[in-house]
Amino acid sequence: MAGFTTSSTLVATMAGGPQVVTFALDELLRRGEVIEEVIVVHLSPQADPPTGQALIKLAAEFPDDHYAGRPCRLRFFPIRKGAQKLDDIRDDAAVSVAWSSVYGLIASLKAEGRRLHVCIAGGRRVLALVALSAALLHFDHDDRLWHMYTPAEFLERARDGKIMHARPEDGVRLLQVPIVAWGAYFPALRALAQTTPPEVVAAQTRWLDNVERARCRAVIERLTPRQLETLRALAAGQSPQEAAETLCVTVKTIHAHKTVILQECRNAWELTPEARLDYHFLRDKFGRYFAMMQESDS
Repeated sequence: MAGFTTSSTLVATMAGGPQVVTFALDELLRRGEVIEEVIVVHLSPQADPPTGQALIKLAAEFPDDHYAGRPCRLRFFPIRKGAQKLDDIRDDAAVSVAWSSVYGLIASLKAEGRRLHVCIAGGRRVLALVALSAALLHFDHDDRLWHMYTPAEFLERARDGKIMHARPEDGVRLLQVPIVAWGAYFPALRALAQTTPPEVVAAQTRWLDNVERARCRAVIERLTPRQLETLRALAAGQSPQEAAETLCVTVKTIHAHKTVILQECRNAWELTPEARLDYHFLRDKFGRYFAMMQESDS
């Protein structure tokens, strides 16, 4: 793959089930991937004995930085607040710590040019969500995000590392999570990783607002004055009948204008001809736009 060697790094979230890591690694190796390093993201083992036992059991699978006879380094990555390992994620402050830790890890690996496989099947659900968010900003097109399907019966037998390696017939499968690597398209978004979660949400909202405003402007610039009047009426929440009465035209005329407006919307939003649009779409998209334009003019 262009820009990468054939080797990759597996990053996996984990709690008390070490088999999540080995199942994922085994499956990637079966697919022909060359994994040179495995990084396990976890919370404090001191506060959660099963996690500590899982780490010990997992370490035994990597003697002398080898796995299944291949060179492969295992590295543990506890979520930390300063020098202290985080014992759980139970409030907004802990979410911010997890956010910063996982973002920093993914960002540093990508800065080193690593190709990444990130498995979010184990550990706290919020860690999986944070890892997903980091992937959206930092992934390139060659990176992969994975979840794992394990049949219920086999999952029960393998729980807590009782079985560390699944056979193909056991039905364990890695499922690729489809994501858009926004950071690859808009590199400036990656700077958001240096901020707090509320700041990131606000920045992402501003960015999305800018994209939506640009689309609205593209539509408006292609409308005639009468079509624009129709759009303003429908964006204000009026029904086609109400818009016709306001503009002193027939409902048929409103529908004719609406057809042209919606076609311009399909073009601006890059929607397929089969996408169903109606005056509710115009209200949702353009009502806010006209309100923001009015506020900026006042």
